[in-house]
Amino acid sequence: MTTATQTTLQPRKKPLQARSAATVEAILEATIQVLVAVGKERLTTTLVAQRAGVSVGTLYQYFPNKTSLLQAALKSHMTEVSESINRTCTEHRGQPLLAMGTALLDAYLAAKMKSVQASASLYAVSSDIDGAAIAKAAGLRSLRRVSELFATAREGLNKDPEIVASMVIAAFNGTSRRLLESKSPEKQFATLRNELDVMVQAYLATCVENTKR
Repeated sequence: MTTATQTTLQPRKKPLQARSAATVEAILEATIQVLVAVGKERLTTTLVAQRAGVSVGTLYQYFPNKTSLLQAALKSHMTEVSESINRTCTEHRGQPLLAMGTALLDAYLAAKMKSVQASASLYAVSSDIDGAAIAKAAGLRSLRRVSELFATAREGLNKDPEIVASMVIAAFNGTSRRLLESKSPEKQFATLRNELDVMVQAYLATCVENTKR
């Protein structure tokens, strides 16, 4: 049986044409702008439609309620992060493992923190809109790609690539949460990014073949 939560994850109408896709993109961008400006409780479909420059009726063609809007905005954000990781995986196949780790870290943080206010606002409402399901789906996609990337490491691995990928991604996610929960993520970004790089590099150094301990 399909639950109500699962139902709201899907837009009413898929944007098949270019104009429809542009409309949905404008609506989702407006959703994030309104969320940042007024917060979840004061966000309404009317405010989002006004900000997007569309009628409420047009908005309802794609999203039946406020929850579906926020879910779609979060999904879009997570997709951007996944796509950034995917590009990095394609570009760094066959490179040294430590170089892969730093490249993935920078790609992840660049996408995740592109708009700190937007990321923080979406993170804050995630638990109210079943964001865990969206994050899990995106995380599984990234896990597969990073596992495949690590399997091509120039030095070879002495551990299961999927285990290595899961540990690295967990470190990324944990640091991201730490940043988004802080009062001034912009001020802490450089320090935490560098500390995360040290941690990931130290771990990956134990994962290459013939590592002496």
